[in-house]
Amino acid sequence: MPHDTPLIATIVIGLSLAFVLGLLAHRLKLPMIAGYLLAGIVIGPFTPGYVANQELATELAELGVILLMFGVGLHFSLKDLLSVKNIAIPGAVGQILVATAAGLALALLMGWSIGAGLIFGLSLSVASTVVLLRALQDRNLVTSDRGRIAVGWLIVEDVVMVLCLVLIPPLAGLLGGLAQPVDGEAEQEVIRLGFGPVTATLAVTMAKFAAFVALMLIVGRKVIPWILHYVAHTGSRELFRLAVLAIALGVAYGSTQIFGVSFALGAFFAGMVMATSTLSQQAMRETMPLRDAFAVLFFVSVGMLFNPMIVLSEPLALIGTVLIILVVKSLAAYGIVRTFGHERETALTIATSLAQIGEFSFILAVMGTKLAILPPEAKDLIVAGALLSILANPVMFALLDRWSAQHRKDTPADPAAPEPAPAKTAA
Repeated sequence: MPHDTPLIATIVIGLSLAFVLGLLAHRLKLPMIAGYLLAGIVIGPFTPGYVANQELATELAELGVILLMFGVGLHFSLKDLLSVKNIAIPGAVGQILVATAAGLALALLMGWSIGAGLIFGLSLSVASTVVLLRALQDRNLVTSDRGRIAVGWLIVEDVVMVLCLVLIPPLAGLLGGLAQPVDGEAEQEVIRLGFGPVTATLAVTMAKFAAFVALMLIVGRKVIPWILHYVAHTGSRELFRLAVLAIALGVAYGSTQIFGVSFALGAFFAGMVMATSTLSQQAMRETMPLRDAFAVLFFVSVGMLFNPMIVLSEPLALIGTVLIILVVKSLAAYGIVRTFGHERETALTIATSLAQIGEFSFILAVMGTKLAILPPEAKDLIVAGALLSILANPVMFALLDRWSAQHRKDTPADPAAPEPAPAKTAA
């Protein structure tokens, strides 16, 4: 009896092929991410053979983003977030402006409209949550000064992108696409008060975001730790694990459905609130296996979006796109961090962390294409740029690690400084 099970097939084939090709990449001393991306290309719609369900793969990948951001929130307190606001806010906004301007310039050279160029540039300006956090976690940098700046920077980028996703539809007509009617009773009420559709949408979005943050910091900080402690006293590890997942996924989903906040931001706040509980470390351990598995599916889903023909049809445009992601963004981040007085190693870490693109880039590309603002080839360029930058990012971090080790070796030790503890040797 035949069974139509696209969800099971996508998970089984995606993870199995990612394992085989990830193992092969490891044996060849390549980043395992390369194997995961190749697995996505193999089961994607642009190569012969089996084609996985792309929509299901994207949703499964979103679970990886939720669990990853939830885990970061468990390591991140409100105090940590506020401690880096002076560099994270202007830094993220400044880098977004530089990358957007560079993307606009490239788009105009290709004969696109200004509206298309703005969305194309925005797509190249925001880093991937999964790639950035994975690189920091592999080096135990999430709780360091560099890690806090990078995560704070990422959170600001996510907030800006959420605002952009809300504002693009009412602005679609001005951007050269299909004009969209204003939806929602709240926006209609604000318009009746004499405000324009864009102002109304922005006002309602900011009000919803503020309400979500207030709810999490006032109510969530009391309720979520209480739930964890109550479940822990039952003595059931199974119930505890279920409670952690229900809170992480439930807050992420609820924040999107009720407040219009992204899954990633909702999950981050859920983790940050749970971090106030003494059981936060146990919660982290319980979610780690699922987080890693769904993070792999994220890379597989990116590979499925890649159309290899873009390399042959638009080689110069692709080179320009990759240069903006790897060079322009990195130089902008490095310059901003150094301008704020941070040392070179911190600036290089932030610049390297942000030299890639991911989730929000795809969402912007799909939205821009559906609203007839972006030309069809723009999405292929963005996906190809994401894939190549994700492949390049581990190499850039390896070069940074080598430079940092050499820099510490060449820097004379301060005789008045205490003797450092011996470093752990890598396995």
